[in-house]
Amino acid sequence: MINILLVDDQMILAEGIKSVLETCKDFHVLGIALDGAEGIALTERYKPDVVLMDIRMPNMNGVVATKRIKEIAPETKIIILTTFDDSDYILSAINNGASGYLLKDIGSTALIDAIKNAYAGDTILPSKIAKKITDAAMMVSSEKEIKLKKLYNLSDREVEIALMLNDGFTNRQIASVMKLSDGTARNYISSIYSKLGVEGRTAAVVKIKELN
Repeated sequence: MINILLVDDQMILAEGIKSVLETCKDFHVLGIALDGAEGIALTERYKPDVVLMDIRMPNMNGVVATKRIKEIAPETKIIILTTFDDSDYILSAINNGASGYLLKDIGSTALIDAIKNAYAGDTILPSKIAKKITDAAMMVSSEKEIKLKKLYNLSDREVEIALMLNDGFTNRQIASVMKLSDGTARNYISSIYSKLGVEGRTAAVVKIKELN
């Protein structure tokens, strides 16, 4: 049984989502929180497996709530479910620990599948959202890209991945966004470490940030 908490300030929509989820025998909806602060409180109380989190809410938005929930319940999977596909929201949510980002026009079957996949450890990013993340990740100074190529001989693909490392993406998120297998993503990342002359992610990020 997958225990789910809904966090959404629009009660009518939340009730509709709850009804959809309750058609799946594998799901149990623990309750509905009407803002991020209440979502944190209910997470502490119920320890849900999955939280469906809206973005724009009174008192505390979904990005801040996601970060707080991952601090108190790191095993809880958080899927952003919203009407907003702004790249800043997407990047902030993912970087603060969200397992995925879905839009509310998603079909009921796709939503149920997404929750099951997130619970299993997958990153949930529909192609439209993945493209926005990729585009946003590439919106960095051309000077940094040039230096990565010139100083360290990184390929175009390695530059893309290096910039995503710099933005805090995990290996799994990079693989999902770049449409790579986990193994291929790891190979690219290992090559980047080698070319930068570092042993791991932290040192790589420090070196990339120094290129500003």
